[in-house]
Amino acid sequence: MSVFGGMEDLLQDFLTESSELLSEVDNKLVELEKRPDDKALLNDIFRGFHTIKGGAGFLNVDSMVSLCHRTENLFDKLRNAELKLDPEIMDEILAATGVVREMFGEMSQGRQPGPANPALLQALDAVLEGRKAPTSSNPVQVTKAKVIHVEAGAPPTLLNTEPNWPDLYNALLNVESSSINPALLDTAEITANGLLEADEAIVTTSGLLEPMQSLKPAPTAVSNVRAQASPQQLATQETTIRIDTVRLDQVLNLSGEIGLTKNRLTTLRTDIMSGKMDSVTLKALDEAIGQLDLLVGDLQNAVMKTRMQPIGRLFQKYPRLARDLARQMGKDVELVIIGEETELDKTMLEDLNDPLVHLVRNAVDHGVETIEERIACGKPAKAVVELTATQVGDHIRIEIIDDGKGMRPDVIRRKAIEKGLIDIETANSLDDKQSLQLIFLPGFSTKDQISSVSGRGVGMDVVKTNIQKLNGRVDIQSAVGEGSRFTISLPLTLAILPVLVVKVCDQPFAVPLAMVREIITIRQEQVQEVSGRATIVVRDEILSVRSLAHLIGWNETQLPQFGVLMQSAEHSFILAVDSFIGRDDVVIKPLQNIHPKGVAGATLSGDGSIVLVLDMEDLLASDTADAAAIKTSRFIEQFT
Repeated sequence: MSVFGGMEDLLQDFLTESSELLSEVDNKLVELEKRPDDKALLNDIFRGFHTIKGGAGFLNVDSMVSLCHRTENLFDKLRNAELKLDPEIMDEILAATGVVREMFGEMSQGRQPGPANPALLQALDAVLEGRKAPTSSNPVQVTKAKVIHVEAGAPPTLLNTEPNWPDLYNALLNVESSSINPALLDTAEITANGLLEADEAIVTTSGLLEPMQSLKPAPTAVSNVRAQASPQQLATQETTIRIDTVRLDQVLNLSGEIGLTKNRLTTLRTDIMSGKMDSVTLKALDEAIGQLDLLVGDLQNAVMKTRMQPIGRLFQKYPRLARDLARQMGKDVELVIIGEETELDKTMLEDLNDPLVHLVRNAVDHGVETIEERIACGKPAKAVVELTATQVGDHIRIEIIDDGKGMRPDVIRRKAIEKGLIDIETANSLDDKQSLQLIFLPGFSTKDQISSVSGRGVGMDVVKTNIQKLNGRVDIQSAVGEGSRFTISLPLTLAILPVLVVKVCDQPFAVPLAMVREIITIRQEQVQEVSGRATIVVRDEILSVRSLAHLIGWNETQLPQFGVLMQSAEHSFILAVDSFIGRDDVVIKPLQNIHPKGVAGATLSGDGSIVLVLDMEDLLASDTADAAAIKTSRFIEQFT
């Protein structure tokens, strides 16, 4: 039972506002360390802590009031020039903000926070008295990331199985849309994401929906996971969103316009049913349908915008993370944030946190050199890491750029061989760009010794896995001695997925448009055999040809006439298909209780028929080398 009986609403408001305020204070503290004489900045920080202390006092949280009061007194002495800010004092201040954040977590679970660590209180008292802080004070805590698996509880016999494609497709297509089993096409999805401040965590579902999260719509339910998630995870899950009232007004106005158009269509339907089929009535019907189409499109966009949040809410966590890690490693690093006003779907913001934590930490740990190394090679002592976000069309581009030592492809290949991740033959076939992608392999690390920061080879694997689940991709550029650039490309939202609908054996399938580079015509004289595989040279690039019919285990009824040039994080290839239906924006319905490999879900086409949406990464992963060789040889025989 909560100790804040009768004040739950006030408590929730306090936690929401104070958590945001504390994040702003953390960022301003990092700025203050660069500009210790900035009185305006000090006043802002002082007011932030004073506000938090006032709210804690109203809720009778004495332990937080006591800690905030000490820290507030410290700020008062700093702004009155009675104390001079140095890194040791900043460590104590940041340790205090970390404890306040932990207290927020206890309060969110309905518990009264216990007193702060006596060592921290003694350290703050010592600083206030002008003495050196005791060495037993709280050390700088560097945020770590871990993966928590939540079992979805689905029958294991139905998951990750090789599909009987004809039976599966016929089972879906040989029923009327009105009689579709709701259990097969259920919009409720399982998701959980614990964003723990002191120990960042991401929760994934291993079971029913995990392999197809890269193509699923935005989560709409979390009830199935709540029963299994820990109280600490539940306390940190955000179930609300702040929406500008202007956007809500737009949704309301469009809903009213659609209601009027619906009344018009109802009247026209009555006229047509009574036999009124003259040209004036038909023209009015066409105009009403056109108007409804425009309004529904506008409403769809307006609803999507209500889910959009500035990415700065996520970025604001990282200046302190970079500062603490750099200080721990004896480096001088400045994190520059650009484009924090760029908006992204709220659900994607939550899932993006863990990959960005890893990439920022990776830039500070692996990317930039120590102060001595930078001076020795003629660089400024202070390293710069840029975190930028921009909107490019219907995608968001996030870049993490450092001016460090860069990456050497030959070293990466050698390390991958040493760790048994690839063989020598494979390593020799990789160019420099492909070699950089090896850092995403599970277990890869260039560190020979494991530390509290790195060396276990799990960080970059998490980055790639989570970005793929968001239907995005990660590209790497690096120059030795100049630095590295990690570029993440993401769709604006997962609620609606742009797809290319193709046809194979007279059946339609949808593939994610984000993977499509271009469409080409396949001619017999273009196909060549290279190492037992069918290939086509496109602008001096040798690409393997993969038959979609063979990938799904069907026998081709005709020679593929067209190819879709596909691009993913690992693969560039040509997907051979019979024909195209066109581009479409779809909402994916997950297939509950069954999950055949290579199937992300299903959607309804314009004529009401069911179209399977393919998960190309999963489909390619399930295509073993031996099977691929056999299928490719048959494919070559067809062309020759």
